[in-house]
Amino acid sequence: MSRIGKIPVQVPQGVKVSFQDAVMTVEGPKGTLTQSYHPVITFTPEGDKILVSRANEEKQTKAFHGLYRNLLNNMVIGVSKGFIRVLVITGVGYRAEVQGKRLSMSLGYSNDLVVGVPEDLTVATEAGGKLVISGIDKQRVGEFAAEIRKLRLPEPYKGKGIRYEDEQIRRKTGKSGVK
Repeated sequence: MSRIGKIPVQVPQGVKVSFQDAVMTVEGPKGTLTQSYHPVITFTPEGDKILVSRANEEKQTKAFHGLYRNLLNNMVIGVSKGFIRVLVITGVGYRAEVQGKRLSMSLGYSNDLVVGVPEDLTVATEAGGKLVISGIDKQRVGEFAAEIRKLRLPEPYKGKGIRYEDEQIRRKTGKSGVK
């Protein structure tokens, strides 16, 4: 049995989960998420937990077992708590500001970069060059954070650029003046 798939999914108060026609729907205080799933996986609600099981022992089915259990768990967490990804902008003159649903960034290029913020995400700036991206869909939050980070990757000599808050940049030493 899949080590991840056999763990039951905890459903907190105020979250409703339904399964119809190979589509799981999770509703909570922060919103609603839907996800289609393969019919070889079955979901069994038991009180405040949902058990995930599979129809056979094929390799692909075993992979689906862990995948859909984790997708359901992420959906439940998303509609109850939400997901947050924090980016840190480092560099002289590097800054970002939110103007409605647009994110305007000055990253050392000749022109400012303007990025549209997706409807289901919220972006906020904090002191210290921090950019906080939040939403209910873990994939969308991570994808948008990666998109922003790609605009100015952190460089290894001075550490300038956009990095994740928990990311460590391996620094290199510059040229040495050895004679």
